[in-house]
Amino acid sequence: MVDLGHVAPATPTATFGVLLKDWRRRRGTSQLELALRSGVSQRHISFVESGRAKPSRDMVSVLAGALDVPLRHQNTLLIAAGFAPAWRDSDLAAPELAEVRNALDRMLAKQEPYPAVVIDRMWNLFDSNQAAQRLTGALLEHAGTRPPADRPNLLRMILAPDGLRRVIANWAEVAQVLTQSTYAELMADGADAAALAFLEEILAYPDMPRVLKRDKPSVHQMPVLPVEFVLGRRTVRVFTVIATLGTPQDIAVQEVRVELFFPADADSEAYFREQAVTN
Repeated sequence: MVDLGHVAPATPTATFGVLLKDWRRRRGTSQLELALRSGVSQRHISFVESGRAKPSRDMVSVLAGALDVPLRHQNTLLIAAGFAPAWRDSDLAAPELAEVRNALDRMLAKQEPYPAVVIDRMWNLFDSNQAAQRLTGALLEHAGTRPPADRPNLLRMILAPDGLRRVIANWAEVAQVLTQSTYAELMADGADAAALAFLEEILAYPDMPRVLKRDKPSVHQMPVLPVEFVLGRRTVRVFTVIATLGTPQDIAVQEVRVELFFPADADSEAYFREQAVTN
């Protein structure tokens, strides 16, 4: 197991005070700073953390907002304080999220002829445009790998030994960046049991200890690290932009990610345009 400085999250039975202190420390925030952000006195915050005072429902929300606690974990804080959860965790396919799906569909369509995918916080694929489907099909074919039987997980496909690593020319660099950034994001957002299990799984893949101990990343002329896909004699180089939805009021909406792929050179751009015409 590779140690990336993992700190175990508070247990599900932890008190509100313990959870609040954990989040405050995650954010590198003192009690005084939290008091200034939230309008709650430092003395009262101290009493709440020590268990000498019980917060109101409104105070839980105010403190959680001041610490930028994700909605999923705001529910956990509310439950620990003795209140009902405030935020829904809908399926993206639910009727009440129809307008959100419409917006995502428009983003996917506008990205053609370049790939775009919709994923959740742990890289599970929800939707993709035709360009992404064409690229994935070509990569699986050249890698000699079958499509996943279950819901595809893009990070597993990239990192797993039987996945796409054999058709990624700079796999070690890409694996290091993706693993460390995913770890950092999930831990900063308060990794729950599902997220921790996912991290344990990907860190246990062969070669990951060696990859994560790389000291000096290669120097690139580009300001971003491109992924270099090898498709026979042709190398397609892409970089990505990740978008999130603003002002979320639902856990699923907050955790959705739209990853837009862009060609990193003229030949890669020509490849995507050719594929759009021939397919």
